[in-house]
Amino acid sequence: MQKQLKVGVVGCGYWGPNLIRNFNSLADCELKLMCDLNTERLKHMKSLYPAVEAHQDFDHMLNGAGLDAVVIATSVSSHYKMAKASLLAGKHVFIEKPMASSADQCEELNEIAQRNGLVLMVGHTFLYSSPIRRIKELIDRGDIGEIRYISSRRLNLGLFQKNLNVAWDLAPHDIAIVLYIMDELPISVNCTGNAHITPGVEDVATMCINFRKQRFANIQSSWLDPRKVRDMTIVGSKRMIVYDDMQPLEKIKIYDVRVETPPHYDTFAEFQYSYHYGDQYIPYVKQEEPLKVECQHFLDCIKHGRTPLTDGKQGLAVVKILEASSASLKQMGGMVPISFESNRQNGTPSNHHAPQTPVPNVVLV
Repeated sequence: MQKQLKVGVVGCGYWGPNLIRNFNSLADCELKLMCDLNTERLKHMKSLYPAVEAHQDFDHMLNGAGLDAVVIATSVSSHYKMAKASLLAGKHVFIEKPMASSADQCEELNEIAQRNGLVLMVGHTFLYSSPIRRIKELIDRGDIGEIRYISSRRLNLGLFQKNLNVAWDLAPHDIAIVLYIMDELPISVNCTGNAHITPGVEDVATMCINFRKQRFANIQSSWLDPRKVRDMTIVGSKRMIVYDDMQPLEKIKIYDVRVETPPHYDTFAEFQYSYHYGDQYIPYVKQEEPLKVECQHFLDCIKHGRTPLTDGKQGLAVVKILEASSASLKQMGGMVPISFESNRQNGTPSNHHAPQTPVPNVVLV
């Protein structure tokens, strides 16, 4: 029988119960402890999982519960403090997105994890979803040609945050997907937005992430839209992909359309764009809960000493882009260059120190 890893989850509010449910369902995990300051939330979670210990004291998770790993699903402002304490206590750590409130905090957490040989993973759940992994497969195979740009929308009415603007709240999902698909780091960011409800906290924002070769990604985020929208368009030189996460089954559609310029012409009168209209097709994607795949991946990385797909360096890159977006907002949308060099003297090297653990195959060709 395989050894069960002892896991504790801190934060039983909005997202924590989903993590508790999934870790509790995994065969190689013993969900040993749930932690939250809210006694009513703890009482409710205890009624659902009577075999799991419930505790208000976070220090007990680190020193008295005998845990192998700590899962952090609290507010962003507490991520750094809790993750640092957990890593220093010798626990592997899973942090929900965004990883921390600043790039400096992310870099320090990465250093501590590497120094102590611990797994540090960030909860960018969409990278474990079947549709996104299928899109990545299609792009890597060259099916859509060279990516020209990506356009993403994540809109809904609420949930409003008081200490976090809409870009920090919603855009991390899209930024993580864009970095995964592009397979490179950007060079600059522009971001515009407005605060309509809470002064100083933007509730609508549009971010432009700029890459080499004139490629870019537009990310629109809003808490003020009447409809819940979760879609992304990837425009390639050969084909185009539309991903709509709100569709129950047909989440990916591939359009065989493109615009071509004539290879040779002598006069402007001879210049004619060529519009290619081909078929539309919908690839089959196996339905599986991404969060369950993500939780299993975290356990596998601990057991095999591997680097997660969404490790601390990926979490750091997302936070650096968010920081640049905040700086751009203050400059009324001005371009802000991004450097991915470490700001710390003893920063971790840019290359991964361990091979990545393959994510379970959740898509069918």
